[in-house]
Parts: sequence; C-alpha cells; structure tokens
Amino acid sequence: MIVLSILWSLAVIGVLCWLLFTLAVFALPLFLGLAAGTWAHGTGAGWLGAVIVGLVAAGATFTTGQLLLALVRPLWLKLVVLLAFVAPAVVAGYAATHGIVKHTTPSETWQLVFSGVGAVAVGIVAFVRLTALIPSEPPGRGITGA
Repeated sequence: MIVLSILWSLAVIGVLCWLLFTLAVFALPLFLGLAAGTWAHGTGAGWLGAVIVGLVAAGATFTTGQLLLALVRPLWLKLVVLLAFVAPAVVAGYAATHGIVKHTTPSETWQLVFSGVGAVAVGIVAFVRLTALIPSEPPGRGITGA
C-alpha cells in the first residue's frame, strides 16, 4: 500500500509539472484576467459579471500578445513582448516549485535553490513555446527582384 501511494504521488507530481510547463504561456493572461475579474466583482458586477470580465480580459491579453508578436518588426520589441509574457511564468514556476519543495526539503537554502531552478526551467519553456507561436517570415520577403 505504501508503494502504491509513493507511485501515485510521483504520478501526480509529474502531471502537475507537465500542466505547469504547458500552461506557463498563459500566466500573464491568467493574472490579468484574475485582476480584472476581481476588480469587476469589487465594483458590484456579481460573480457572473466578474467571470465574463475576467475571461474577456484574459482573451484580449493573449490576442494582443499574439498580434504584437505577428505584426511588430523590430526584434527588440518582440523580445519585450516575450519578456512580458515570460516574467509571470517565471514567478508562477518559482511559486509552484517552492510549494512542492517546501514539503520535501527541510533546508530553506535548498528550497530556494530548487525553486530558482524550477523558475528558470519554466521561464525557458515558456520562452520556447512563445517563440514557436511567432509566425515565420514569408519566403522571398526582403529579396529585391533584379
């Protein structure tokens, strides 16, 4: 029975890590959607209104980011947009890793080290996934005909 619970715990941790890596791209839209929904609820919109405002804000944030990545030409500006999406993913990765590690590692120093490694890993994965969403240049663009 103990072996099954250990295996089950490892499987759950694996699924949660996979979920974290998969959803890290959506950290900024999630945070902004939660903030907008909380604001709407605080102004008296009710639960349904808050959910709708939060979903619209999250969708608008993700769509705006995708449009900026597709339409902006300078590379430095694309990096700014990417960093705006990667920074919340790094924070979420740190928090998620720290939440797991604080239950398994007694040393606070090692908790911070492992949390930092988790944050960097989630940030790299979010950056790679976001760069995969950038449309490539059409063939022949920038080549002048002779």
